[in-house]
Amino acid sequence: MANRLSACGRFSVLLLEAGGSDQRLWLKVPIGYGMSFYNPSVNWMYQTEPDPQLNHRSAYWPRGKVLGGSSAINAMVFMRGQARDFDDWANLGNPGWSYQDVLPYFKKLEDSPHGPSQSRGVNGPLHVCDVSTQVHPLCEQFLKAGEELGIKRNADINGDSQEGVCIHQITTRNGIRESASSAYLKPALSRSNLKVITHALVSRVLFENQKAVGIEFLQDGIQLSIRASREVILSAGSINTPQILQLSGVGPGQLLQKFNIPLVVDSPAVGQNLQDHLCIDYMYRAKVPTLNKQLGSMWGQIYSGLQYITKRQGPLSLSINQGGGFCKSTNQSEHPDLQLYFSPLSYLKATPGKRELTAPDAFPGFLLSAQPCRPESRGSIHIQSNKPQDAPQIYPNSLSTAADKDAMLIAAQWLRKLAATPSLGSIIDHEILPGPQVQSIDQMMADIYERASTVYHPVSTCRMGTHIDHAVVDSQLRAHGVLSLRVVDASVFPTLTSGNTNAPTLMVAEKAADMVLADHQD
Repeated sequence: MANRLSACGRFSVLLLEAGGSDQRLWLKVPIGYGMSFYNPSVNWMYQTEPDPQLNHRSAYWPRGKVLGGSSAINAMVFMRGQARDFDDWANLGNPGWSYQDVLPYFKKLEDSPHGPSQSRGVNGPLHVCDVSTQVHPLCEQFLKAGEELGIKRNADINGDSQEGVCIHQITTRNGIRESASSAYLKPALSRSNLKVITHALVSRVLFENQKAVGIEFLQDGIQLSIRASREVILSAGSINTPQILQLSGVGPGQLLQKFNIPLVVDSPAVGQNLQDHLCIDYMYRAKVPTLNKQLGSMWGQIYSGLQYITKRQGPLSLSINQGGGFCKSTNQSEHPDLQLYFSPLSYLKATPGKRELTAPDAFPGFLLSAQPCRPESRGSIHIQSNKPQDAPQIYPNSLSTAADKDAMLIAAQWLRKLAATPSLGSIIDHEILPGPQVQSIDQMMADIYERASTVYHPVSTCRMGTHIDHAVVDSQLRAHGVLSLRVVDASVFPTLTSGNTNAPTLMVAEKAADMVLADHQD
């Protein structure tokens, strides 16, 4: 948004960021996201409230607190989602958001080796890398296993079809992470009409007669404010954006009254409709070397480091989420409804509170994972005080419908099917988690309740829709009930997309920038 709105030179743009600079080594080295997973300097490190259907477990939700947001600390998988995801958005009363409407923005944002074509773009700000020749050789066994189950191999999972097994495309450029900050913000920083203020914690949006006129924020313990001559745009993500709105007096009236926050507009959907992907992992000990060997020994680490330093190649230049894809979970499925993941690495013995991707298990191991694409369960996010420093309460409400429980069981069963194929079965020594003792449906469901976890794709807490009773913004991303305020981030998704959410979030920003510019042509 900052890049596109400042490009024409007619408007002044101020970007406020609660975190600091993204000029850090482990935010540049792709596999370094393991180092950022529990780093409070760049990560909000949220904990959810106990989740009833997951044995009352509290889940850890990392979120980027740094320029580039979560795109600076994520696993870099670039996945648009399926065409029907966006057609559903339009069919829910949001004109202009069908797949054909948003495809030009997907093409505009990317520089893809698969383009130019009808479905892929080139020369966009974000470099999308095809690493199919660089991933671990074990990924080929995963692809063959998918084919043995009737899932075709897809050379471009972001192309005309999103069905099939694939090697993930990732957001890197020359072996260095490509985030929203490096792709969009860095090239625009020299513009005189763009200013960036870091370590600025937004406390509330300022309103006059239900019109957004500015922002109040805290910096170095000092409360400051600044006025906007045209619009205020919130892009704080699916957790912080509803928090800021509620602190500003835009949200469920009863909640705001509880914390003595003056009501600007009763907007009951703020913080509601939280959706997220839930996955289950199965871990296997292999008979052949995996990425554990390259990253688990001193000599392997030295060699990998030299590969990266000299050529920007090797495992340090990649994500550990190397394979994946989409398939139909049952014969009755009309569309692909299950996403698969393959990681040629395991870290069963990782120290609690750390995600030691460069210190995996001493034995050869790998992970198979699966997530239902479009869960029905809905959670919520609420402030717990009137102080912006206090994290909001997150209620995932996972597996709260019978359909979601059934879908997770089918997902787990698919992992066993993959493991039993000739290609994977021949290289598996034994199943580590959940283990061969888990066989019956009841046992598999008990394991799901105990181990299923988020894939870090929260969306829809300020969703797009036609009426303030059930939505927070309209199809132009303008907040219902107030003036001069928009929301532009994953919180506006009407429904969760089938796959990873970074790519569609960038698409929303590209499209929103055109909407804002069109409204200010004077």
